[in-house]
Amino acid sequence: MIVAKNIVKSFGDLQVLKGIDLKIEEGEIVCIIGESGAGKTTFLQILGTLDRPDSGEILFNNVNAMNLKEKQLSKFRNQNIGFVFQFHHLLPEFTALENVCIPGFIANRSKSVTEKKAKDILHFFKLDDRLDHKPSELSGGEQQRVAVARALINQPKLILADEPSGNLDSRNKKELHQLLLRTRNEFNQTIVIVTHDRLVEKISDRILTMKDGIILH
Repeated sequence: MIVAKNIVKSFGDLQVLKGIDLKIEEGEIVCIIGESGAGKTTFLQILGTLDRPDSGEILFNNVNAMNLKEKQLSKFRNQNIGFVFQFHHLLPEFTALENVCIPGFIANRSKSVTEKKAKDILHFFKLDDRLDHKPSELSGGEQQRVAVARALINQPKLILADEPSGNLDSRNKKELHQLLLRTRNEFNQTIVIVTHDRLVEKISDRILTMKDGIILH
């Protein structure tokens, strides 16, 4: 499903990624672990088309995302990729339901269809009684479930998670990991997780270690 070919990225004189090659199959849960500064987040941002490499290619089902212009790339990203971050990035002035709906509205889907889909996903995540709550009224675990629901609203083929359990206690970490596993099993999403959390290995099909800008196979 995804092929990364010779991905190189530098910031000034610092070469962060030094030629990464990686293939990811549809429906896989792939965990990328490594120390801070190894290049994990930079690679995830390039994989998610949020940044461009200095050289190399990212192919999604044989579509070279690096050849798309910015408007095309934004549309492609909105339709095909969902993001889950360590800091949930929920908009504080909106309710849980409204936060989940935002990517659907950006994709120009109708309000009624988007809200129904959001309610269905929030029901799946057992958040029926939190639809009208704003982020400040939710626990950390609930906020992260809302963030995962938001990532799923457009039924993307790929979910990218950057330290998704970084701010959670042990109970909520375990719950989030099981949630990601259920998400893959129920919706057949491909999931790539960048993390320091070795517990994620338990739900992963494949574990890769990144060190000094390369992936150690």
